[in-house]
Amino acid sequence: MDRATPGREGEERAARYLREAGYEVLERNFRTRRGEIDIVARNAERVVFVEVKSWNSVGVEHLGQAIDHRKRERIRGASRAYLMRHPELQERRVGYDVIFFPGAGRRPLHYENAFNGV
Repeated sequence: MDRATPGREGEERAARYLREAGYEVLERNFRTRRGEIDIVARNAERVVFVEVKSWNSVGVEHLGQAIDHRKRERIRGASRAYLMRHPELQERRVGYDVIFFPGAGRRPLHYENAFNGV
């Protein structure tokens, strides 16, 4: 199994989870010079930029290290670029969520507004 496979599987599970929760998935793996966003989605209230983490051996207590200040800045920069390309979304509330899968077969932990944005 290549290193990217667990990440891709986690993103697929997160996209499915979001759809079941009433979100429309707008884009996956949005990349720009400023950074990358795993999933861009929206619901009736907001557009969300989602970071997905899938770990089998490390717990939720390590999320802060994995999504440090530099990572948050890259996500914010990429989200600004995304909103510039999609002006129809600019008037919506924006959120930065994290969806964490703590192990195979376990339910996701969805942290809405995990950090501040734009």
